[in-house]
Amino acid sequence: MTLLVWVPLLMPFLAVPAARRVAAALAPRHAAWLLTAVALTLAASSSAALAVLVVPGASYLPLVAVLGDLVEPLTAGPPPVAVALALAAGGLLLWRTALVAAAALRERAELRRARAAVAGTRDELAVLRDERPDAYALPGRPGRIVVTTGMLRALEPAEREALFAHERAHLRGRHHLLLVLVELAARCHPALRALREPLAYALERTADESAAAAVGDRRLAARAIGRAALATRAPLPARPGAVRAATAGPVPRRVAALLDTATAGRPVLPRTGRLVAGALLVCLAASGATAIGAADDLHTHIEIAQGETAADAAR
Repeated sequence: MTLLVWVPLLMPFLAVPAARRVAAALAPRHAAWLLTAVALTLAASSSAALAVLVVPGASYLPLVAVLGDLVEPLTAGPPPVAVALALAAGGLLLWRTALVAAAALRERAELRRARAAVAGTRDELAVLRDERPDAYALPGRPGRIVVTTGMLRALEPAEREALFAHERAHLRGRHHLLLVLVELAARCHPALRALREPLAYALERTADESAAAAVGDRRLAARAIGRAALATRAPLPARPGAVRAATAGPVPRRVAALLDTATAGRPVLPRTGRLVAGALLVCLAASGATAIGAADDLHTHIEIAQGETAADAAR
């Protein structure tokens, strides 16, 4: 069991670089879903592995033994090693839980403050009287496009429509939810932090393409994003950290992608990319399978420690 447990804990260091490479070759929308799925799978597997490491050492505690009806502690190597691993894994698990809870509460508080700032607006478009140019998609029921008077003055009417189409795509695609999920997953394993930047870029590119399709002019969409980015000096204090704006990310790279009509089609994975994609699938499968295998092995050890025979365990 102990050897299997280490696979989900170490696999993110291999899977994350592969996921970034595969995502770079996919259409933006597909890349965003891939990165989110990879982050959630690896976070769940590594967290499950830590939980499995806690149980053998905890079985030496009288209270745990009574609650689990254990006749003897779980057989997981020398007692000092099992107890030390349980303490380390339990500490990491509690630390992860605290980080995830703190991030979730902070995100909820930021969204509440942002919604309170536009509480008097019932339309999809909420205009804030502020000379600082800014615009962003504020999720909620209903979602709103928040724009300042400074941003409205910085853009021409056609460019405003492209900007609104971009933010509308963020709301329609529920991009905020994907960002929050990956942000929380990144709190579960340090290697997963490297997925945040490519996910943000993929979501911005998804909204860029949606805006270009909505206005029917890729050059107009590119000009709107470029001018909005040049006008924006700093985000408004009311804007939540996980809320996306058209001026976020590597804007020159996004503008270049919009002006390159070849990117309008669906990218095709080259041969090396397909090999990396296959390796990524193997990594994800191995991470999930070993976590499940370790949990199943632990269950067998628990049955043995409860005094059951092999025949009883099989039944």
